[in-house]
Amino acid sequence: MTVRLTAGEALAKFLIAQKVNVDGTILPMFTGVFAIFGHGNVAGFGEALSRVQEDLPTYRAHNEQAMAHAAIAYAKTKRRRQMMACTTSVGPGATNMITAAALAHVNRLPVLLLPGDTFANRRPDPVLQQIENPQNPIEVANDCFKPVSRYFDRITRPEQLITSLPQAMRVLTCPENCGPATICLPQDVQAEAYDFPEVFFKETVHHLRRQPPDAFEFERAVAILKKAKKPMIVAGGGIRYSAAEAALTEFAEHCGLPVAETQAGKGSLSWAHPLNVGGIGVTGTSAANAFAAEADVVLAVGTRLADFTTGSRSLFQNPDVEIINLNVGAFDAIKHRSLPLVTDARTGLIALKAALPKKAGPKAIIEERRNAWSQTTEKVTAEDTHQLPSDAQILGVLNRAVDANDTIVAAAGGLPGELHKLWQVKSPGTYHLEYGFSCMGYEIAGGLGVKMATPSSDVFVLVGDGSYLMMNSEISTSVMMGQKLIIILVDNGGFGCINRLQGSTTGTSFNNLFEKGTRIDGERPVIDFVAHARSMGALAEKAETLADLPAAVARAKAAPKTAVIVIDADPAISTEDGGNWWDVPVVEHSDSEGASERLAHYQTQKGKQKIDG
Repeated sequence: MTVRLTAGEALAKFLIAQKVNVDGTILPMFTGVFAIFGHGNVAGFGEALSRVQEDLPTYRAHNEQAMAHAAIAYAKTKRRRQMMACTTSVGPGATNMITAAALAHVNRLPVLLLPGDTFANRRPDPVLQQIENPQNPIEVANDCFKPVSRYFDRITRPEQLITSLPQAMRVLTCPENCGPATICLPQDVQAEAYDFPEVFFKETVHHLRRQPPDAFEFERAVAILKKAKKPMIVAGGGIRYSAAEAALTEFAEHCGLPVAETQAGKGSLSWAHPLNVGGIGVTGTSAANAFAAEADVVLAVGTRLADFTTGSRSLFQNPDVEIINLNVGAFDAIKHRSLPLVTDARTGLIALKAALPKKAGPKAIIEERRNAWSQTTEKVTAEDTHQLPSDAQILGVLNRAVDANDTIVAAAGGLPGELHKLWQVKSPGTYHLEYGFSCMGYEIAGGLGVKMATPSSDVFVLVGDGSYLMMNSEISTSVMMGQKLIIILVDNGGFGCINRLQGSTTGTSFNNLFEKGTRIDGERPVIDFVAHARSMGALAEKAETLADLPAAVARAKAAPKTAVIVIDADPAISTEDGGNWWDVPVVEHSDSEGASERLAHYQTQKGKQKIDG
């Protein structure tokens, strides 16, 4: 039996047929499509979408990159169980999504990208917005998606959907190779009809695959953990995607092990838990990094051990340290000469708990280091007499003001480092940081996706003025969609975070702060962020001091729609306590003041790096 459909109609019908089993409940795999229409998708796929709004809603955004960020944040919040698709026109509409594709690729998050493409029949070439390669006529702008997609295809005949779409679903639902799937849709093909087999649209229910550990790898890991004298756990984002928070807690309690957290893994264990020693690495706590420096065995769970986690390979200083990388991906499991334990996080932790004897662990030293860091947190977040507050002080006020189920969203700049060190997560899943790609502009768009995934919770977006100016259009989208956000805009007058890094590596301040900008008249640009946010339909106010912030937060929580709170911050202050060195090269020759001292310090730290894996 067949049914005659256009390629656009077949695509929509296939997406509707995809379901997912979440804890015994069958739910739609695709809960909507973000779309900005243009001449590459409005007459084909757009026409098909207009007919299926009850089963596959279409959401209109204002920026293609932003709408893809929102879709990615949605999938992350849903633990990769449910997701969205994004469709664009050809040309800049499509290429605007490339940055978002890279972000999803780095963070291993599912999103189906459906960029419009030039004509497969080539008759009208070159069409509006077409990039031409004189040496390769089949190469177009959408080929830029190839290195940032986990799956890539270009549909040149409607029937190719029959083989391509199941492969895309394989990637989107794969625990190991999850990431963006890009299927380019030439605009003529979208409108062409074909007699599709009806079985292609049969409801398909996807289940989370939980890979058990290999017997040899498992037995080796057990033996190493049994003899370990100073073991610790590094909790990564894989714990969240595996829904392994309870398994982590039970395993850590069973073995008495301190648990440090990556940015993606933060919140896997409640901050109040006595075994949680906080963030690890460059933006980590003194407690976590002290355990890392002396550990003889590190059980890394669901982390790719990026440079911020390992202090650019300088953090684990015990010469005999062994890293067991419990990871669903073999690619990640062997990094840093780790001993791989390739398995699902929850399955692996449950099995390890059953195989290892119960131990008390170093309770006294964990408590001592936790208490010391708590005192540091209280010190750096306390109000003082500075003319402008620090990021840490602002976060301290917010941490006390938010409810347990409120989610905070942030991405690039100085805020993620302060959050990793200082934010005390009250409930699992309420800490949403994009720090794999560290993408400025993700914050507001990502907050929209988080809110769509958790409509009953307040979503706080923490964004600096630099990121805000890069991408703020989805404030209007949030108002239009009735998806309320509370946006805390921390204005430090430019790119404060990178200015501090610039100062520590070059001793200068150049091209980062408005105060030291490049305007001929030397005048600092004055941006009325409150008026700007109001112009997009949001409520907005400025908190003149830290003391004004709690009341402003209370008003925002009571507000019926998106609210923006602007507060000025000191660009020079960051939390120096905790943390670890990060490899940012220092020039080998410079006449600037202090250059030789900076180079000597850099070379000393480089000497601590482990380069054997």
